[in-house]
Amino acid sequence: MPRWAAPDGVEIDYQVAGEGPAVLLMHGFASSASVNWVRPGVVDALVRAGFTAVAYDARGHGRSGKPHDPAAYADNALVRDAVGLIDHLALGELAVVGYSMGAQVAAWLVPTEPRVRRAVLGGIGSRLLAPRPQERRYPAEEIARALEAEDPETVEDATPRAFRAFADATKADRLALAALQRSRVITGHPSLESIDVPVLMVVGERDTLVGDAELVARSLPEGRLVVVPGDHLSAVTSPEFATAVVDFLSPP
Repeated sequence: MPRWAAPDGVEIDYQVAGEGPAVLLMHGFASSASVNWVRPGVVDALVRAGFTAVAYDARGHGRSGKPHDPAAYADNALVRDAVGLIDHLALGELAVVGYSMGAQVAAWLVPTEPRVRRAVLGGIGSRLLAPRPQERRYPAEEIARALEAEDPETVEDATPRAFRAFADATKADRLALAALQRSRVITGHPSLESIDVPVLMVVGERDTLVGDAELVARSLPEGRLVVVPGDHLSAVTSPEFATAVVDFLSPP
């Protein structure tokens, strides 16, 4: 696969398939372009619909570079990588599709990137907003410790345990992922009021991690919400997810 070197030297592995308007695909935490986009058929669905699908492994994931220092992920490095790859490939106008962590990256990218004309934010909801008093804090430190644990059986809390199991299943670099969690992945909250392009929110019907996706969809000037089968880890692999993405991005 081709690779692009970010300014700090971290290499980003990417793949390009199809011909037509570009769609940049950004996967979730502990996943990869292959797990979120290729195997479930999202790339193939986009190519069949006449798009160019650009899928890449975020730093710390898949075939890309995997620093173990949290500083390598700080200051929204994942957002800068997305911009750098768009520049490197000279994509011009494009759509972006992000899932979970990738949706956070996309939500930061869209307000400041005039080349983005449409966006799909999957597996995310009110976690994009400043936490409300009744909402549970995202357990970044607990997930980091779960990833570093020698014995996964010692991880007691359900959410960190699920991420550890997923990282083990994908054979991820657990120390790189722990460093990313300690960097807080994305710093602060994106300026959703500055998003002026159509946005589709897609969440699993059993996803307990997204928060209130309908609230976010209603707050966007051109936002809509689709609910598909699955929980946080499986919704992106459902055929309904790929269908929703293609239908939203395809011209009327």
